[in-house]
Amino acid sequence: MNPEALIPLNPRDYLILFSLAATERHGYGIVKQVEADSEGQVKLDPANLYRAIKRLIRTGLIVKAELRATPESGGKQRRYYSITELGDEVVVLEAQRLATLADVARARNLIPGPESRR
Repeated sequence: MNPEALIPLNPRDYLILFSLAATERHGYGIVKQVEADSEGQVKLDPANLYRAIKRLIRTGLIVKAELRATPESGGKQRRYYSITELGDEVVVLEAQRLATLADVARARNLIPGPESRR
């Protein structure tokens, strides 16, 4: 599949892929990372998270990884997810697209930049 055909991404999907770009995570780990990356502005509830995960798996952007216990789960097995090569290409393209938009916003003094006083 052509990665450009999947751009622009739904913001929630982007944040999930972004959270998986560094390492595989289980569902709760994705929720916590998305919350941290968005500085608390995005909070994923389980229903929306798992709907998005199913969609990202169907699209080939992430895959189910192994089940394993985590220290915080008290030995309970959790399903981990990891980003695919296609998913990595797509998240990079989306990050570049968003960076370009941020550059335009800075040029128009909509957001702070090196010379801006906002």
